[in-house]
Amino acid sequence: MKYWMHLATCALLAMPVVALERPDTTFKIFQFPADMIPRVDGDPADWTMVPADYAIGIEELKDTVHDSPIDTTDLDVTVRVGWVKGLNRLYFLYEAYDDYWDFSHRDLHNDILEIVVDGDLSGGPLIPQLREDKGVNGLEGLDGHFKFHGVHAQNYHVLTPADGKPWTMVWGSNQWIYELPWANAAASYDFAPGESGKYTLEFWITPFDYAPHEGPARAVESQLEEDALIGMTWCILDYDDVNVKQQQFEGFWNLSHKTTMYGNASDLVGFRLMPLEKALREPVEAQWQFTVVDMNRRLIAFKDLSYGEIDSWRWDFGDGKTSTEQHPIHQYEEAGTSYTVTLYVEGPEGKARMSKVWDVIVR
Repeated sequence: MKYWMHLATCALLAMPVVALERPDTTFKIFQFPADMIPRVDGDPADWTMVPADYAIGIEELKDTVHDSPIDTTDLDVTVRVGWVKGLNRLYFLYEAYDDYWDFSHRDLHNDILEIVVDGDLSGGPLIPQLREDKGVNGLEGLDGHFKFHGVHAQNYHVLTPADGKPWTMVWGSNQWIYELPWANAAASYDFAPGESGKYTLEFWITPFDYAPHEGPARAVESQLEEDALIGMTWCILDYDDVNVKQQQFEGFWNLSHKTTMYGNASDLVGFRLMPLEKALREPVEAQWQFTVVDMNRRLIAFKDLSYGEIDSWRWDFGDGKTSTEQHPIHQYEEAGTSYTVTLYVEGPEGKARMSKVWDVIVR
């Protein structure tokens, strides 16, 4: 009995910690169609299809360090976030106006968009300094940095603009995550340090459940799935004097409204990975998948994944047999054959079919 109690306890401890700030607020991540993936080139034209209610403006942010009031003549920002079903990437469009862009220094004194992502809602600190047990488990200093910092959730200090620097600094031990094939970025602007103007940045990142410092060989990408909730937030560090190197940032504009969002994934905000907008779909779309139940018996389970209001299904299994069930199970008689299987669907708004050629093979 004690053994099973131990297993149950371990299972509970392994469950994600879903503790987020602003629990009554969930932001939306727009799903781009697979044939309309945004091109990362600093031109926001690919984002015109994104509805207005996906835009997150400065009115959602709060300066949690200086408690500065919102003044859009000083700083005004809008962020849109997107994803593509089947790709574990988060796409961002960052559009900002600042009355004083500070980016001439070669260190971290730079206007910054700081983003923290927790793709599997594991929660908890992502920097050693915020761990309660940092002195017990040897997670102090460089040892803690390489073992823990940014491994289960990631912090990106996006430099706006990045002049003579990479587009972001990853605050953690895994600098490889900001380079291709894990991330990419492009910006457009026409101002010099100390001037005002509009800045446009497009970028995408890959969230990781596990991103070790030694590289991607053992890394585990966060699996982004439709309707799933992820943890994410950002803040804006706004410097306003390019000539004073040690000046503190003027504002720490924060989406989660909690300063420690920079190092604790439990202080993030919920973001929902949305399905495709109705306007981007056909009224009726046929789609399906299959699972081998028993290859020895050539028994295959088919699952309808079609979209729209559908009231009839017809399956052609490619062996002369058919079914009108929505999710049929079919037993093939002949082994060593590849089959073309077709699903026909129909409803009040139209009809569609999906044929998969030789996907189904029985031994």
